[in-house]
Amino acid sequence: MQAQVFKFGGASIKDAKAIKNVGSIIQKFSANQLIVVVSALGKTTNLLEQILHAKIADNSIWKRILSELKQSHYNILEQLGLDETLLDNYFYDLEKQFEKADKEQYDFHYDQTVSYGEMLSSTIISAYLMKINLPIELLDARKIINTDEHYRDANVQLHLTQKNIHDAVKSLLNKGKIVLTQGFIGGAKNGDTTTLGREGSDYTAAIISHCIYAANMTIWKDVEGVMNADPKQFANAQIIKQLSYYEAIEMTYFGAKVIHPKTIKPLQNLNIPLVVRSFENLENCGTTISSTHLPIEYPPLIVLKENQSLISIQTRDFSFISEKHLQHIFTVFADFRVHQNLMQNGAISFSCCIDKNDRVEDGFIKLRKEFKILVNENLQLLTIRHYNDAIIQQLTKGKTILLEQKSRNTIQLVLQ
Repeated sequence: MQAQVFKFGGASIKDAKAIKNVGSIIQKFSANQLIVVVSALGKTTNLLEQILHAKIADNSIWKRILSELKQSHYNILEQLGLDETLLDNYFYDLEKQFEKADKEQYDFHYDQTVSYGEMLSSTIISAYLMKINLPIELLDARKIINTDEHYRDANVQLHLTQKNIHDAVKSLLNKGKIVLTQGFIGGAKNGDTTTLGREGSDYTAAIISHCIYAANMTIWKDVEGVMNADPKQFANAQIIKQLSYYEAIEMTYFGAKVIHPKTIKPLQNLNIPLVVRSFENLENCGTTISSTHLPIEYPPLIVLKENQSLISIQTRDFSFISEKHLQHIFTVFADFRVHQNLMQNGAISFSCCIDKNDRVEDGFIKLRKEFKILVNENLQLLTIRHYNDAIIQQLTKGKTILLEQKSRNTIQLVLQ
């Protein structure tokens, strides 16, 4: 029997009622070999980031926010009828980790603190599932997901991870255990905790699916499946029942938030279907992403990214932008993890649309030593796959188009 992998994100385990619902879903499928991957509860990761930023800024508010986070987790323990001391050691250790945090090693301290969200949630969920008599075995993802030391966006060492998962997981499944582990986090060879990038729990589940040759992987969400647009941005968004790996990876690359961008590759490589379905409506089968060769007629697939910056990098002496210049620019971007969503090259300038992050300004400082840099901020990047003239006109009405790129299937527009 091939195992199934379930991933439950923060929205699906945000409170005691939601955790009970997850328990019902797992009970429904408990006859199968099952591996369950969980994120942090609700918005816990955001709160842990806030606490870290406040601590580094020497703002005493960090202890108050941590206390509130602690109380919210204890409230869930009480509502689930669990031992209220279950998380004491975790919160004690977490406070000590925050006390050591400093700006100079921000990425390292980020991983050592923010990773506690998944440790807390998995401990609560494991205890609850055991309470309802499910044969749960909790595995520490830091022991099985082996990574390098690239903090905040660690690279998975697949060969060693595959051995770890085979050794730790296979025997438990064969004994009839349901394996529970954390998403988003891993462990480096030196023993440090690492993280796989925001929303990285999807990727964890995909890595595990790949390593055990899973029958399928299911992401349980608060939407009916993959939509052709974000329903929070577009009221008339519609569900797509069937999606190819190719379309899925294109959508995630361009910024669709329903799946982590790295999720598709480990699944596609072994032809493992990915199902995205609602934890609120089990009657709906959701969206299946697979290697289907059947012709699919897609509606326009729309991704709108906010808070974009359009950067123009120009040579100071009016010389051409050469391959050497581009090599330097991309090296700086890579060093400061600046992600380019759209690029365009001219004679003496290179333009790109980027996501803002906390390292961008440091990257600009380094580039300004050699180039002039112009920045337009607070922009939108609109990407439409399978576009038509009508949808372009509809979505750009009243907007100024600063940059446009069009191919046979995809158009990207930087809008102001």
